[in-house]
Amino acid sequence: MNKYLRSEQITEFERNGVLIIRDFYDECDIGAVQRGIHDVIGQVMLKYGITDLRGAYDPSEFDKGYLDLIKINRSWGGEIYDAVKQIPAFMRLVAHPRHESLFAELRQGSIPGIAAGGYGIRIDCPFEDKYRAMWHQEYPAQLRSVDGLVFWSPLVDVTEALGPVVFCPESHKLGPLPVCHADPEGTGRSGAYALMIKDEQRHLEPYSKIAPLTSPGDLVIIDFMLLHCSGYNKSDRARWSMQFRYFNFADPVGRSHGWKGSYAAGVDFRAVHPELFHAE
Repeated sequence: MNKYLRSEQITEFERNGVLIIRDFYDECDIGAVQRGIHDVIGQVMLKYGITDLRGAYDPSEFDKGYLDLIKINRSWGGEIYDAVKQIPAFMRLVAHPRHESLFAELRQGSIPGIAAGGYGIRIDCPFEDKYRAMWHQEYPAQLRSVDGLVFWSPLVDVTEALGPVVFCPESHKLGPLPVCHADPEGTGRSGAYALMIKDEQRHLEPYSKIAPLTSPGDLVIIDFMLLHCSGYNKSDRARWSMQFRYFNFADPVGRSHGWKGSYAAGVDFRAVHPELFHAE
């Protein structure tokens, strides 16, 4: 199995729970996903009788027309969200052999698995908060195994205005934290979007926060236990990003509950870990 990490990168990840690898993916692989998104948007336009005025394909504007569609009908955005995760070029990246190698390098003795329902393409729209991820750890929303990694990569240049993901380095050492259901902004959150760390501020306070700017091709690796949240998109474009979640078959906690998925798999986290859920 190929090695992709230097020893100092492994040490950095073990210390911080997050690692950024610049230009990890080939440009052609990212470009194929972007082109696929462009084509799906075109098909949704065709379905609903919207004239496609986008002109010749421009990779820098692969998502052109998306915000215009959701202004007409927000549910069309959900249709695109569900469709783009089925683009073949995206699915090839989900199971990219490099991910398995990275997992094995960062988790010695592990048996990597791909979390079904744990991969997708996020579309964070400007000034929309209902689907923004609050401060969280991946495990309650994903389950599978406590020992897991998120491979996160942007499809657009992430600027300050687009709202980069915010991380608390070293917070993964806290282990699984108790959660509760909450909707602090009153936006109608449900399922995993309504999970909130109980006594959130108390857990966040000891840690510094970083919000790295990234570009297409970059890879951010995130420990399942790391505290992080989505940034606020205050730009005029949606923030598109890919997530691939891998878990460890050899993790004893995951093995004990049969590597169950969480909300995306129709499982209520409370049924698997009642000790970690607190009613507000």
